[in-house]
Amino acid sequence: EVQLVESGGGLVQPGGSLRLSCAASGFAFSTSHMSWVRQAPGKGLEWVSSINFGGSRTSYVDSVKGRFTVSRDNAKNTLYLQMNSLRPDDTAVYFCAKKESPFYSMYVGNTDYRYRGQGTQVTVSS
Repeated sequence: EVQLVESGGGLVQPGGSLRLSCAASGFAFSTSHMSWVRQAPGKGLEWVSSINFGGSRTSYVDSVKGRFTVSRDNAKNTLYLQMNSLRPDDTAVYFCAKKESPFYSMYVGNTDYRYRGQGTQVTVSS
């Protein structure tokens, strides 16, 4: 059974930083591309970032480029999202996500994922 468990969210002031983690189990993490998506209050899902299975290729939505960094540790079956210079409009529930497709291009910009975790709340407010 695929399990994705996010952690690391919380309340942070504008300009602050958080690092989200996603512990993965039940599938071959080291050969799976992964993504982060988020859902702000009252809005739909938004794709945030993707990383290929080896970690050599990453992609970001324009609004987080230069502020967020996605990474992974395949030895620990864990996905990360380092978020710096946080802004109030980053407030959302953040989910890690995967799909069955072997094609990295299917992850980028996509919000349709077969598997998502329960999410972790990030609130940016003074």
